[in-house]
Amino acid sequence: MARLCLSLLLLVAVVALVSRGVHTWGSPKVVREFQDIPESYVYVQQALWFAMKKYNQASRDKYSYKVVKVLKSQEQVTDSLDYFLEVKIARTMCKKIAGESENCLLQQDPKMQKMFLCTFIVASKPWKFELNMLKKHCKDV
Repeated sequence: MARLCLSLLLLVAVVALVSRGVHTWGSPKVVREFQDIPESYVYVQQALWFAMKKYNQASRDKYSYKVVKVLKSQEQVTDSLDYFLEVKIARTMCKKIAGESENCLLQQDPKMQKMFLCTFIVASKPWKFELNMLKKHCKDV
């Protein structure tokens, strides 16, 4: 009888945890799913800046890339603010050693032009001044 009660108690606990959406250890609980937000939102701009900084650091291209169009910007609330960004980026005329690419002009020479469609997910904890790249995927356009 005691074994049956213990089994039932364990079953109820498991069902309760699963129904509440408890995630595996280490993965954050989603408080609010991704929702569209304006690309002009200050934290979206910060996430875009960070995503491009990381993209350019990892790229083997000697030229910097910059965002030419934001196709989608969404925010999700977990233990951080997660930003889903879908953007078109293009090669600039500035070489990486020059630094930032925000003021750089896009390549005009058709042989040098290159464009990608990228998806980034950036986690932001502005109260801690932390930014982390959770996902980065780009493909040729």
